[in-house]
Amino acid sequence: MVSLSQVTVSFGGFDLFKDINFLVSPKESVGLVGKNGAGKTTLLKLIVGKMAPTNGVISIPKDVTIGYLPQQMDVANSRSVMDETMIAFSDTLKLEKDIAKISKSLEQRTDYESDEYAKLINELTEKSERFNLLGGDSLEAQAEVTLQGLGFKRSDFDRPTKEFSGGWRMRIELAKILLRRPEVLLLDEPTNHLDIESIQWLEDYLKTFPGALVLISHDRAFLDNVTERTIELSLGKAFDYRVPYSKYVVLREERREQQLAAYKNQQKQIEETKDFIERFRYKATKANQVQSRVKMLEKMDVIEVEEEDNTSVNIRFPEAPRSGDLVVKVDEVSKSYDDNLVFADATFNITRGEKVAFVGRNGEGKTTLSKILVGEIDYKGEVKIGHNVSIGYFAQNQDELMNPTHTVLETIDRVAVGDVRTKIRDILGAFLFRGEDVDKKVSVLSGGERNRLAMVKLMLQPYNLLILDEPTNHLDMRSKDILKNALRKFKGTVIVVSHDREFLDGLVSKVYEFRDGKVKEHLGGIYEFLGKRKLENLKELETRKLQEKEAKEKNGQSDRKQEWLDRKEQDKVLRKVASQIEKVEKEISELENKIAEMDSILSNPEGRTIADDFFKQYESHKVKLSNTMHRWEQLHYEMEILGGEG
Repeated sequence: MVSLSQVTVSFGGFDLFKDINFLVSPKESVGLVGKNGAGKTTLLKLIVGKMAPTNGVISIPKDVTIGYLPQQMDVANSRSVMDETMIAFSDTLKLEKDIAKISKSLEQRTDYESDEYAKLINELTEKSERFNLLGGDSLEAQAEVTLQGLGFKRSDFDRPTKEFSGGWRMRIELAKILLRRPEVLLLDEPTNHLDIESIQWLEDYLKTFPGALVLISHDRAFLDNVTERTIELSLGKAFDYRVPYSKYVVLREERREQQLAAYKNQQKQIEETKDFIERFRYKATKANQVQSRVKMLEKMDVIEVEEEDNTSVNIRFPEAPRSGDLVVKVDEVSKSYDDNLVFADATFNITRGEKVAFVGRNGEGKTTLSKILVGEIDYKGEVKIGHNVSIGYFAQNQDELMNPTHTVLETIDRVAVGDVRTKIRDILGAFLFRGEDVDKKVSVLSGGERNRLAMVKLMLQPYNLLILDEPTNHLDMRSKDILKNALRKFKGTVIVVSHDREFLDGLVSKVYEFRDGKVKEHLGGIYEFLGKRKLENLKELETRKLQEKEAKEKNGQSDRKQEWLDRKEQDKVLRKVASQIEKVEKEISELENKIAEMDSILSNPEGRTIADDFFKQYESHKVKLSNTMHRWEQLHYEMEILGGEG
């Protein structure tokens, strides 16, 4: 489906990658990994056609549709959330208009035996089948399910998109891409703008996505749950592993050990060869041998090993004065912005040495409470910071507090004390500042680079309470591991706001959930919380149904009549969906039979004449089967929502 052959990308004489080859087949889910700057985003831009390779060929069939979500993009702000999302169905909505136009034309005609009438009937049939295949009768329901899965509430649907932050508008763009159901889906760090619940919903969606997926992510758990193959960009080459991310890490380490051994052997061989050349360069009797070795060195394919893999950085936070047992006391704290209540009556204590997580949907108050704890914003209620507590705070605007005229190295050198001073360059390297990067001034760094520098600066200062708001957003996996290990060894207290489950796993022992204007305490780690959350969702659903039933019983006969009418209407919708399922299952059976017949022809072509358009029809049937299967899954999902047997 997507083929890269001998692809090279060069910038000013430097090869970002050279002679890359790989094929992404239909229904494959591929994780694209590698250190920052290896060319992952560039590769997606090449596939989608936003960039052209310096050399090589990228082949994608012309009729294949591609959905691409970049890390940053301009998003519209002139429509409501629902209206903007429904743009995803522009082709289907055009079909609906065409069907209405043809139907109206047929109503006005009486030439039933004419060729033109027959042509209109055929066109109407084709368009109607296509419309049904695309789920044209449930477009708004599809949009609602997707928007709610990505964290929007029903009350958000009619709000103008301009009222939402850039991160929320990126979710709208993601919803539009998913609803278009492209055959190839390219996602560049999609979890950056999502909370844990939305990430889990997206995981479930991608697990059943019928097309090909190429995904860039620094979220280990997300990669493991979604992809089945890993392609690593390293040293300008592509290394292909037919396994998910965690298994790739093991295989990569084995490959690296082999690579390192080969590198050492080659370096020894090069050194010995150079010694021979130097020793016998001016001896006439050895001239041929010297020349032979010179040519051998010139032709040698020199083995490279990634520089950062040769260092091992073990960072510890500096010792800080011991605080009192009670570090943070929050008592009936509430926060509102005008008429908008963020949360109310938050009450909890955090004691010395505890490591806790603030989790929940975006906009529920995690960052707001973090700012309350450090005294940045006002509130109602009581917050008490314990005896001898010194707070280190990492926020997304932390970079603004650094002197723009200082270099990276100067910024860290001014705060580092003790033995850690000998490791400054190693620590900066671990957070992706290598070589000449350390001499850059803060003023020329990107937002992500400044955030990484702010994290390094925070790690080298003696605080005994760390409040970290999304600390992993701009870190690669190795940097996240280093930070996580340092936090686990840290003897002070940690409050971390994060949507990264793998980062939180094994780090925190208590979770504070921000949901529906409340802050609720959960004991245990992140996966224990997520497990309990799923159970609670089921219980909430059962309780809601029970409450609705009791309310209707109390309201007497009129409500029972309304319930009967509602049930009658629901039965009508159920019968309609069941009829559509039956029709789609018949289509699936017919397509499977056609494909089986064509497979038989392909496996035994002797004595048969294969038509010119055979392979085109074959691929068309397979694509249609994939789309029809996806429609079948959607209909069953609708049946489950409606309370049918599915």
